[in-house]
Amino acid sequence: LLLLAATAGRAGDVRQEEAVRALARRLLGPRAAAVSLSVDPALAAGGPDVYRLWSPPGAAAAVAVAGSSGVAAAAGLYRYLRDFCGCHLSWSGAQLRLPDPLPRLRAEIRAAAPGRFRYYQNVCAQSYSFAWWDWARWEREIDWMALSGINLAPAFAGQEAVWQRVYRNLGLNQSEIDKYFTGPAFLAWNRMGNLRRWAGPLPPAWHFKQLYLQYRIVERMRSLGMTAVLPAFAGHVPQGILRVFPRVNATRLGHWSHFDCTYSCIYLLDPEDPMFQVIGTLFLKELIKEFGTDHVYSADTFNEMTPLSSDPAYLSRVSNAVFRSMTGADPKALWLMQGWLFQHQPDFWQPAQVRALLHGVPLGRMIVLDLFAESKPVYQWTESFYGQPFIWCMLHNFGGNHGLFGTVEAINHGPFAARRFPNSTMVGTGLVPEGIEQNDMVYELMNELGWRQEPLDLPSWVTRYAERRYGAPNAAAASAWRLLLRSVYNCTGVCVNHNRSPLVRRPSLRMDTELWYNASDVYEAWRLLLSAGAELGSSPAFLYDLVDVTRQAAQQLVSDYYLSIRQAFQSHALPELLTAGGVLVYDLLPELDSLLSSHSLFLLGRWLESARAMATSDREAEQYELNARNQVTLWGPSGNILDYANKQLGGLVLDYYAVRWSLFISVLVESLNSGRPFHQDQFNQAVFQVERGFIYNKKRYPAVPSGDTMEISRKLFLKYYP
Repeated sequence: LLLLAATAGRAGDVRQEEAVRALARRLLGPRAAAVSLSVDPALAAGGPDVYRLWSPPGAAAAVAVAGSSGVAAAAGLYRYLRDFCGCHLSWSGAQLRLPDPLPRLRAEIRAAAPGRFRYYQNVCAQSYSFAWWDWARWEREIDWMALSGINLAPAFAGQEAVWQRVYRNLGLNQSEIDKYFTGPAFLAWNRMGNLRRWAGPLPPAWHFKQLYLQYRIVERMRSLGMTAVLPAFAGHVPQGILRVFPRVNATRLGHWSHFDCTYSCIYLLDPEDPMFQVIGTLFLKELIKEFGTDHVYSADTFNEMTPLSSDPAYLSRVSNAVFRSMTGADPKALWLMQGWLFQHQPDFWQPAQVRALLHGVPLGRMIVLDLFAESKPVYQWTESFYGQPFIWCMLHNFGGNHGLFGTVEAINHGPFAARRFPNSTMVGTGLVPEGIEQNDMVYELMNELGWRQEPLDLPSWVTRYAERRYGAPNAAAASAWRLLLRSVYNCTGVCVNHNRSPLVRRPSLRMDTELWYNASDVYEAWRLLLSAGAELGSSPAFLYDLVDVTRQAAQQLVSDYYLSIRQAFQSHALPELLTAGGVLVYDLLPELDSLLSSHSLFLLGRWLESARAMATSDREAEQYELNARNQVTLWGPSGNILDYANKQLGGLVLDYYAVRWSLFISVLVESLNSGRPFHQDQFNQAVFQVERGFIYNKKRYPAVPSGDTMEISRKLFLKYYP
C-alpha cells in the first residue's frame, strides 16, 4: 500500500498532457497534429499503467492515444509508431518515415503493464555514459525513456553541490572537501563510498552546471509522470568530519578493487552515532528544498565493500539508520537499493545477513533492484527478498564496453518466471546497464517485455525489428539478424558481458579467446549485411549496424591472429611470428580504426570533446579530458582497473590498442632473436609507459567522422572474410 501511495501522485494531468504533446512535436514535427494525446489517471484504476489506442470516427486525428500517465501515453504513442507505422527509435538513431496519411486502427487496442514499475539506469552509467552530457542530450534520453514506458529513474546530477553546502555548514574547509570528491568521470564510485580524490577536485563551475542540469532533468521527468529517484546518505563521510567532530564514531572501510588507501578506504559512520542522523537528514532536507521530491531515495552502503561485521544485528542497525535518516527528512520515504552486493560477495551475504539488512527497514518501505537477474537472480535464494518488493533487472553491459552480446532467452522468460515465483514480491522490470549506446536490439526487446503478459516469438520479433530499424523489408538483413539472435545474442547460463577480447586487453601469452557462440554466424551476418547495402545504405541505423557487425568480425579476427602469434612464438617460428604480427599491427588494426572513424558514434573525439565542452577554462578542459581518457584506459593512476571500461573507438584503436600490440610483438621477436625468455612483468612495466603516454599525448581527435563506411567494410571483407 505504501508503494502505491508513495508513487501515485505526480504532475497534474494537464501538465503531463502538455509534456507528452511537446514530446510528440519534438519527435514528429508537424505530423504530431494527426495524433490526439491525452492523460487520464482513471484508466489505471489505482493499478499499474494503462494506455488505449483507437481511431475516432470522422475526426481530424488519425489515431487517439490515452494513457493513465504521461509515460503511459508516450508508450502508447510509440506502440502505434512501431507496430502500425513501421518506425523505430534507439540510441543509434531514429527511423521515422511516417506513412501518408497515417494509418487508422480497425479496433481499439488496450494495454496494461504487468507491474507498477519500469526502471532504468545504473549508478555506474552516470559516469560511464552520462558524465559529459548537456541538456540537449539529456532531453533526447528522457524522450526515449518516456516512449519506452520508463516511469522510475534516478536523477543524480548536482548532488555534490548540495553535499558541499552541507559539509561547509558542518565546518569542513574547502581543501577537506576537495580531498573527498573524485573527478567527474569517477563520481559514481565516490557516491558509493568506493573511491575518493582520484582525478579531482571538482571545480566550482562543475557544481553550477550540474545544478542547472538537475533542475531541468527533474522538471522534465516529473512533467511526463516519471518518479525521479534522489540520492540519500549511505553513511560514508570525508575524513574532515573527524577533525570537526573528534568524538564521532567512524571506522575506515577496507580498500576497494585494486586501489590502496591513497584513493579508497573511506570512513563509515557507526549507525548508532548521533551524527549519522544529523548528516543524513541535513543532506536530504537540503536536497528536497532544492529539487522537491517524489519520495523515493537511493543509497548503497556496502556496494562491493565488505561490512565491518557479519553480525546480523549490526547489519540491521546500519540499514535502519540509513532509512531513519531518510524518514527524518521525509516521513513518506521509500528506499531504492541495488541488490548487486548480495551476488557480488555471496560468501559474506548468507541468508541470515541478507535478511538482517533487508529487515532493518519496514516491509514495503524498500524496493530492491535484483540487478543481474538475467544471469544471477537473487530473489530465488532469498525467498523473494524476504518480503521486500523487488524489480527484476537486466544488467547486460559492464563498463560501457562495445561487443555484440545478449541473453535473449533469459530476458524473454525471466521476468514471467519471477512473477510466478511462490509469494513473489516483484513490482516491475528494469534496465540497468553500466554503459549505454550499444546493442540497441536488447534494450528495445526488454522495453517491449516490460509491457507484455507473456514471452515473445523471438525469430519473428527480430525480423520485424530489422524492417522497422531500416525502414524497409530486406531478406538478407532479416537473415543476418536471425543469425545474430541465435549466436551472439543468445548467451545461456551465467553470462557476463565484459569484453575480454585480446583486442582490448593488455597483451600477454595467456589471453582469453573463448566465445559463447559460433564465430561463423557473425561472419555470415557480416556478408549478408554487406549484400543489403545497395538497398539499405541510406539508413543511418543500417550504417551503424554495419560498423558494429564488421567491428565484431574484426574483433574475432584479432583473436585468430593472436593465436597464430602465440603459436609461432612458442614454436620459435620467427617468420610466422613476423607475418601474423605484421598483418595485425600494420593492416587489420589500422583498417578497424578507419572503419570506426567513419561513424560519429564510434569516435574517441566525440567522448573527449564532450568532456572539454563541459569546461569553462582551459585548465578545466585539460582536467576533464584526462578524466575521460583515464576512464577508458588505465582506470586509476596505475592501471588499477585496467581496460575495465574498454571501448572500440576510432583513434583509440590506433593510438592505444595497436601501439600496445606493436610493443608486444617487438618484445616477442627480440626474445626469439636473443634467446632470452619473455617476462610478462617486464613487459607490463614497459607497456604501462605506452598506456600512460596515450593519456597525456595531448592529441586532439576528430569529433566528425571521415571515410565511407560501406567502402571500408567491403575492403575489410574482401581481405579478411574467412
